[in-house]
Amino acid sequence: MFSGSYVAIVTPMRADGSIDLDAWSRLIDWHLASGTNGVIVGGTTGESPTVTEAELAQLIARARQQIAGRMVLMAGAGQNGTASTVERVRAMCALGVDALLVVTPSYNKPTQEGLFRHFSAVAEASSVPVMLYNVPGRTAVDMLPATVARLAELPRIAAIKEAVGDLARIRELLAVASRIAIFSGDDATAREAVLAGARGVVSVTANVAPQRMSRMIAAALAGDAAGAASIDATLADLHQDLFIESNPIPVKWALARMGYIDDGIRLPLTPLSASCHARVLAALTRAGISFRSST
Repeated sequence: MFSGSYVAIVTPMRADGSIDLDAWSRLIDWHLASGTNGVIVGGTTGESPTVTEAELAQLIARARQQIAGRMVLMAGAGQNGTASTVERVRAMCALGVDALLVVTPSYNKPTQEGLFRHFSAVAEASSVPVMLYNVPGRTAVDMLPATVARLAELPRIAAIKEAVGDLARIRELLAVASRIAIFSGDDATAREAVLAGARGVVSVTANVAPQRMSRMIAAALAGDAAGAASIDATLADLHQDLFIESNPIPVKWALARMGYIDDGIRLPLTPLSASCHARVLAALTRAGISFRSST
């Protein structure tokens, strides 16, 4: 199940912030046609802190019907507390997802033992495979490879999205947690991570260039370093400039320019600052992606 290019998909919204299900269907169809291997609903890029449980259930139901087993359907289930995370894990499993992405708790900064117990409870509650998610830049807690190694022994723990962006971390995880699939959570280093032995990427760039991200990761998985590098070179500016402001601000703005979604985003996130428009458009241009005027 866990291999290839997975998109951390945006949640399309209208200008008033309401969910746009028609745009959602367009995005899902686009990813199916582009060779995306998996879609993560309700993750960070999907504005999970502002999407309600009812909205998330609606997005999952629509995606599940469209996907019909043709790519992996995952849902973000992480919460700050263990009890609330377990509750959400059970709810997401009941909705028929293929797997869950569960981020480390943010703000309360648990110890490594706390992280182990938290994810042990998640594993026990889940009826589907679980992908751990380590992103210390957002959560202020770093789940260390030794803790991942302990969790890798649990049957439901099947993968980790490692977003440290350090190849040394990827190599250490490959050495100590080989039972589970290691995924890069950093677009800029994903190619090198896969060539080093990771199984794929959970990507933001795949929102705007899904076919090329899929082809690049496939080449890296096949050991075609030159081919992967050639494709990745066309995406290098996107890997950087889609993070010029907090994700998913730039990528949603880019998708709106590309005509896939409206300019909808929920507070406390705000639309892309005008001073950043030219840089994101330049990255799209260098990647050969068509877009309309930014006005």
